[in-house]
Amino acid sequence: MNWQTSKSWAASLGFAMLTATSAYAQETIKIGVSEPLTGPVAASGTYVTNGARIAADYVNQNGGVLGKKLQLVIEDNKSNPREAVNSVEKLILKDKVPVLMGAWSSTFTLAVMPKLMEYGVPMVVETASSSKITTAGNPWVFRTSPTSAMEAKAFAKLIDSYSPAIKKVDFLAVNNDWGLGAAVEFKKMLEAKGIAIGRTETMTPDMTDLSAQLAALKGSGSDTVIVTSGIEQLTLAIRQAGEQRLPQRIITTGGSFPEPLLKTPGPKGYVSQHLLFFAPWAPERAKHPAIAKAFMDGWKARGLEFAGQTEGFRGFDAILTIAEAIRVSGKAEPAAIRDALWKVQVQGANGDIAFGKEGPAGKESGQAAPNVYVVELKDGQVSVK
Repeated sequence: MNWQTSKSWAASLGFAMLTATSAYAQETIKIGVSEPLTGPVAASGTYVTNGARIAADYVNQNGGVLGKKLQLVIEDNKSNPREAVNSVEKLILKDKVPVLMGAWSSTFTLAVMPKLMEYGVPMVVETASSSKITTAGNPWVFRTSPTSAMEAKAFAKLIDSYSPAIKKVDFLAVNNDWGLGAAVEFKKMLEAKGIAIGRTETMTPDMTDLSAQLAALKGSGSDTVIVTSGIEQLTLAIRQAGEQRLPQRIITTGGSFPEPLLKTPGPKGYVSQHLLFFAPWAPERAKHPAIAKAFMDGWKARGLEFAGQTEGFRGFDAILTIAEAIRVSGKAEPAAIRDALWKVQVQGANGDIAFGKEGPAGKESGQAAPNVYVVELKDGQVSVK
């Protein structure tokens, strides 16, 4: 049936189709961003959003995409899964974005995934690490961050270098999909290496006193505590662990770094280690130093906190990936961008970005394979292992 000659066909499609078509023809190319800019994990979401802004500026300063500039449309998901869903619906239905980046937490991302299927809009997932995100059978999801299983596998290669040796491990995890999922994957890896598993303590995302959990871990007989949460709780856990003289070494997962401890360190001599995906203290270790430098220069130009780059790069790499998919597709339309994401080969601050398939046949999601670094923090000083 011919669209231009059939008034009834036009009427059946309705005004929404007309506005969507015109939106994709605008002078800028919109990218929707849903991140936690307020609430318990606002620090992380703000870092990621700033990284996305730097990437958009970088692309626009180098000619844009398809002769147009990128325009980020940013929504605050308020560190809440219901608000994450609301933000994504607004971006898709009102702002008419053809592609999204989000939504930081595994819980937030899992909440919005049905909307990606419903409306047929792709999302590049820059942070969330739950394996369920790429195994649920959602072909509109492409993740640039590692799963918790990938992170555990990378850490497994380093365990034998620890002295004194890691023999028994406790867990302190935020009580959501991310924290509990990370604990499961790290436990499996540790057990496979013959390392004993001790206690597991959990905390709600908004908890501001962890003294009870740390007291329970103090006498467990373990030599290591693996902690998974956002910047705010990592900082609190390490500071309170030092104050309580917790005897175990602390290792954090998920790529978050307790940036406040650089300025106001915990008790003298207390050491923590952090699994990160970008180490701004050693940009020469990046696979693509020129790209890492472009990101870091943009960060410095904005006067942002130096350590925030450990999470800010996520937004930078995700927007570079989306821009490349739009270029490859030749048009800013959701299905075309989704198809192009399978073809991208991107040089990012973390390294090479390309997507392999995960999930049920015919409904696979995309998963990249990022690099992992171990960074040690002691008395406000950082060393990259």
